[in-house]
Amino acid sequence: MQMSYAIRCAFYQLLLAALMLVAMLQLLYLSLLSGLHGQEEQDQYFEFFPPSPRSVDQVKAQLRTALASGGVLDASGDYRVYRGLLKTTMDPNDVILATHASVDNLLHLSGLLERWEGPLSVAVFAATKEEAQLATVLTYALSSHCPDMRARVAMHLVCPSRYEAAVPDPREPGEFALLRSCQEVFDKLARVAQPGINYALGTNVSYPNNLLRNLAREGANYALVIDVDMVPSEGLWRGLREMLDQSKQWAGTALVVPAFEIRRARRMPTNKNELLQLYQVGEVRPFYYGLCTPCQAPTNYSRWVNLPEESLLRPAYVVPWQDPWEPFYVAGGKVPTFDERFRQYGFNRISQACELHVAGFDFEVLNEGFLVHKGFKEALKFHPQKEAENQHNKILYRQFKQELKAKYPDSPRHC
Repeated sequence: MQMSYAIRCAFYQLLLAALMLVAMLQLLYLSLLSGLHGQEEQDQYFEFFPPSPRSVDQVKAQLRTALASGGVLDASGDYRVYRGLLKTTMDPNDVILATHASVDNLLHLSGLLERWEGPLSVAVFAATKEEAQLATVLTYALSSHCPDMRARVAMHLVCPSRYEAAVPDPREPGEFALLRSCQEVFDKLARVAQPGINYALGTNVSYPNNLLRNLAREGANYALVIDVDMVPSEGLWRGLREMLDQSKQWAGTALVVPAFEIRRARRMPTNKNELLQLYQVGEVRPFYYGLCTPCQAPTNYSRWVNLPEESLLRPAYVVPWQDPWEPFYVAGGKVPTFDERFRQYGFNRISQACELHVAGFDFEVLNEGFLVHKGFKEALKFHPQKEAENQHNKILYRQFKQELKAKYPDSPRHC
């Protein structure tokens, strides 16, 4: 009887050992499988279980780290650059909306967050020490109360090199300390800000638009670089992602997004049908229509508005680049940077489009997506210093075109 009991115990021990061995082999198999197909499995996992957004404390820690670095000087030594006040995790194949703004014009960011479903990157310029402090406090408030900002927005700061941005004192963040929601932060900004033209700052500091554009676009593969007071059509990000995911043929192609401007920004069109209705009654017109018609004319608006309606976003027709066309576009790969010698107003985007053409990129206009600028662009009278800077840029552009011949000696194209 005692022998029988011992045999049974030995049997159960052997069975338990066998089960543990099977379990260990399964774990080993899963580990090897993970090693072989890790990225694929991870993608499938995150499709159903997205990673948790970063906590408020993590985002604030990033802000403090970025500011404590003291920033770095740009190539000219005139500006101090703080990268990554806010950071976002981004799929390398994603399309990022890159924009730039003075502190007051950050008010437009709320509308971009509503329309653009993908990642955004914003480079902010603070012309004075007070504006730099406001920018850091505002970033602190937005990161605290706006989940979309924490999840989808990268923010960078630029100020004149003689200033340094300071870490906001959490005990005394001013009136922003009383705010309790994202909407309250933007409402407060609307009350304290004086939105206007980025390059009409009212100071003797030049607005470094191309430095800001490069900073916002930095690290992105595909990017749509726009002005902060423009709004994309609804679903544009999703349409671009689907189109780019389906084919790899877009290398070397600039996918042009037609740009318009609307008289009254209270009613922003969401789709092409709504845009065309406003276009027909004169409430919407081509971008720069009253300021620089040739700067957008090659887009061929008459052809675009008469394209048949389609459900999928795709390139509709090819347009050869010609001076002084400065389209808004999406492109990936070795996209030339914006020349940071151009500041303030004039020739800053034309020069980059010109180099894109010489570098071998082709321009194809998309059929359904579009951008709308808030308000009609009209000719402005600048301060004499700003006007002198515009004339300087005009001379610089002539020099720039000569430099491209040396930079691309084998290119059959020229500006």
